[in-house]
Amino acid sequence: MISDLIKETKNRMQSSVQSLKDDLGAIRTGRATPALVEKLSVEYYGQPTPLMQLASISVPEPRQLLIKPFDPAGVKDIERALQTSDIGLTPNSDGKVIRLNLPALTQERRLDIVKTVNARKEEAYVAVRNIRRDAIKDLREFETEKMITEDELKRGEDDVQKLTDEIIGQIDQIGQAKEKEVMEV
Repeated sequence: MISDLIKETKNRMQSSVQSLKDDLGAIRTGRATPALVEKLSVEYYGQPTPLMQLASISVPEPRQLLIKPFDPAGVKDIERALQTSDIGLTPNSDGKVIRLNLPALTQERRLDIVKTVNARKEEAYVAVRNIRRDAIKDLREFETEKMITEDELKRGEDDVQKLTDEIIGQIDQIGQAKEKEVMEV
């Protein structure tokens, strides 16, 4: 019973870590990466569709993204989505492909991005702590209903805390790696 609860808690915490990785992948650094735009929603034939389903995205140069739509008719829709998005890049199109040139980041902009990274890290911490609180609450309910002993409750709480510490460590590593990537000139 306790092992099932720990397993479920671990899965929930790992999904928080994965969510953080996805969020940070979409944050722009000095380098071009397809993750910047692949989840961008494009209004295609009246349906919001992720860009990665409409086009191939490649990196021909370190500061450039090349977007080649599978359907040439979708170039205008993709351009419109890029212009209205918050990535702050202007698309250059020749009618067949779209190029996104990433300008070099200023030091001030890098510091703003680091603040955003830290805010996302803090959101992940809060999510993990909430999951820990729920798991400990469940353990205490098991003990009140005499499903587990007081010793098992204490061991379960210790296991949940160890798991929480491990996940928090992962979040720290992911955040520090992203900060280092952003500050790299």
